[in-house]
Amino acid sequence: MHPAPSVILFSTLSGLGFGFLAFLGWGALLPSGGAAFSLWGLGYGLAVAGLFASTFHLGNPKNALKAFTQWRSSWLSREAWASVATLLILAPVALSDIFDLELPRIVGQIGGTLAILTVLTTAMIYTQIKAVPRWHHWLTPVMFLTFALAGGAMLSGCALAPVLLLAVGAVLVAVWQVGDQAFAKAGQTLGTATGLDRLGTPSVLDPAHTAGNYLKREMIFVVGRKHAAKLRKIALALSALLPALVLLLPLGVYSIALAAVLHLAGALAARWLFFAEAEHVVALYYGARG
Repeated sequence: MHPAPSVILFSTLSGLGFGFLAFLGWGALLPSGGAAFSLWGLGYGLAVAGLFASTFHLGNPKNALKAFTQWRSSWLSREAWASVATLLILAPVALSDIFDLELPRIVGQIGGTLAILTVLTTAMIYTQIKAVPRWHHWLTPVMFLTFALAGGAMLSGCALAPVLLLAVGAVLVAVWQVGDQAFAKAGQTLGTATGLDRLGTPSVLDPAHTAGNYLKREMIFVVGRKHAAKLRKIALALSALLPALVLLLPLGVYSIALAAVLHLAGALAARWLFFAEAEHVVALYYGARG
């Protein structure tokens, strides 16, 4: 799949933002005054920036409003409703922390849980796609949720953050191992894609189109194995291993800041691979896969 920058930023920033909002809502941090304004502002800023970035992948950004109309059948629509509900429910909690209004924490706990459910709806947008075998398995939502929880714990200074970051690394390795075999296990070939498998083994004589089209531009992207292997090592080190080690340094807030920068860089690399390595079965029709 074509790794569009807007979708990479959307899924990475919103996941980190909603993960942090979840920990703030749950009360992992109980800031007040200016500190509360800064921390809640960071969480909202990351989440909203990610959601805003997603609109740039639309042909017409005005169509974003239509995403709210298909909630019965579309995970994208459910994500839209969940994200808005989360931001609205947590808003009074943020104001309560900033102005010491002592709002019951149960509201924050509900909003925090909804924030994690929002991340789950994002993951399900990709997990449900049977035509992309690399995504169509249970590890995809696990990966999204682990990134969100680890990022939220890290920004919150939670003691479990190093463990969750290492869990991110373990999940990434599992996702790559399962994903590398997913397309072959799906049993899709050029023959099944064209319906000619009953007559023998077909081969491509001429391309299906002589010019570029949407499917070729968005659904077919091939990343070199050496390049992918190098990026996997970078993503693993930056998103999981190095941040976990940095958090163990006795540098207080500076450890969190450095770990966050490293983690975000690694998360962007991992998310780029998530899209770049995804093989859509439509590529078979164009002879771009085996």
